[in-house]
Amino acid sequence: MRQLDLIAETLGAARDRGIPLWLRGGWAMDFFLGEVTREHGDVDWFAWAGDAAALAGMLAGLGHTPVPGPPPGLQLDFVKDGLDSSFTLLDRDTAGRVVVAGGPWAGTPWPEGLLDTRPGRIEDIEAPIVSPRAQIEIKRMMPVWDPSRPRRAKDAEDITRLEAALRRR
Repeated sequence: MRQLDLIAETLGAARDRGIPLWLRGGWAMDFFLGEVTREHGDVDWFAWAGDAAALAGMLAGLGHTPVPGPPPGLQLDFVKDGLDSSFTLLDRDTAGRVVVAGGPWAGTPWPEGLLDTRPGRIEDIEAPIVSPRAQIEIKRMMPVWDPSRPRRAKDAEDITRLEAALRRR
């Protein structure tokens, strides 16, 4: 799968440059579960806002092209060989909580424990991921937080898969 190759390439380059990244969304779920469960339209990531310039330079060096979209302080979007990657930027508030870095929701806390989980794995690729519990909360709450983004069928299916996996562990 081409997206798995893109994930491995991005993670390797980021590790070499000391840029922490975490998979989020459907790929975070799949890496937690240890298998590809469905088709993915893109690869969603979290990155620190302080690393945004270095990250953009790294991606450009790997052949990614920036795509205009959300405010640059909130998210960076790129495309390479027809594959989309989206990097939502994180910051910390004065209390040390992980928060939205920019845009209209700047300073809004992400779910507790967002980055506090072991890496996930698919085949020989290990990737930092957002916590499954935080992922469930994000998928449940997104339509509440942003009414312009209604819950999709795939989000409900992802929640069911994650909850079942957490019950088994």
